[in-house]
Amino acid sequence: MEKRIFTYNRPFVLECGGVLPRIEICYHISREYPHTNEFPDGTRPKPHRSLTEPPQRSDKKTVWICHALTANSDPSEWWDTLVGEGKFFDPRKYTIVCANILGSCYGTTGPASTDPRTGRPYLLDFPRTTIRDIVACHELLREELGIERIDLLIGGSVGGFQALEWSIIRPEIIQTLVILASNARITPWGNAFNESQRMALYSDASFESQEDAGGGSRGLAAARSIALLSYRSYEGYNRSQREEDPDKLFDHKASSYQRYQGEKLRRRFNAYSYLSMLNLTDSHNTGRGRGGVEKALQTIRARTVCIGIDSDILFPYPEQEYIASHVPHGEFHLITSAFGHDGFLLEWKQIQEIIGKARF
Repeated sequence: MEKRIFTYNRPFVLECGGVLPRIEICYHISREYPHTNEFPDGTRPKPHRSLTEPPQRSDKKTVWICHALTANSDPSEWWDTLVGEGKFFDPRKYTIVCANILGSCYGTTGPASTDPRTGRPYLLDFPRTTIRDIVACHELLREELGIERIDLLIGGSVGGFQALEWSIIRPEIIQTLVILASNARITPWGNAFNESQRMALYSDASFESQEDAGGGSRGLAAARSIALLSYRSYEGYNRSQREEDPDKLFDHKASSYQRYQGEKLRRRFNAYSYLSMLNLTDSHNTGRGRGGVEKALQTIRARTVCIGIDSDILFPYPEQEYIASHVPHGEFHLITSAFGHDGFLLEWKQIQEIIGKARF
């Protein structure tokens, strides 16, 4: 996968009324491979054009991957069980695209970016964005790349929000849609987790003082610890964090695990971007201004594959069943996992088997 930056040098108007003078979108796209390369089954790819020409004119199908909350635009890094040479999504076989979302801190314009009007980082002045704003960015990039048809659009969690919204906004270009561990509208349960994490961010005095772009790191670690409880499951914690000493009193294994995960995110992510991501998630509602969720889902033309996880407490599988039952060409599949919501990243064998049957 090759990392690139697309610069949109015009004002970008956001759904909530804010305006960004210009935006940069960081994305990864599969490289072109020579004709001599072979696929794992021994077949060879047909000749196709360079990425300097419109990808859809090659004979490779296009797979667009929408990433989740704190991921980046390189799916071969965070979904390496499915994306990469010799994997299910082989960049030698498909034109694979993934764009870092607006407000993140992995190359696309976000709170840590410099506001050209002030010469300083936006931080808390970064305007609120919505899922529809993210899809508008994807559309700008799609047009820039000359992609006229997306053969497979796939996203898990917040990535599913994007994929579902995009399939409603541009139903004519999406052929097959895969939604994993996601829903059609944020629930009060999801709002509550988001608000708890916002409270954690603002409890760090360095966050609101905005002394520098790295402020709020301790609040970020605490927020991640809260989020992790919604990503995992009762069974998963009891299995992986069980104490070897049954008589231990304090400083349990699960406690150190929470601290470790908080520190891990603190080192790689930005607290102001994390706030932007939480606010973004709260905006998710496919039915807003469309007569409700059911009417919105009925406009999707793509064959829609919805995958739920039996232990997911953040987006319980009836929410994926609901989507499948209200889109015209929907199907639902349930996978088994001890790891809750994070099963969409970990249970790759089950996911691969389901998508493989879709024959996109």
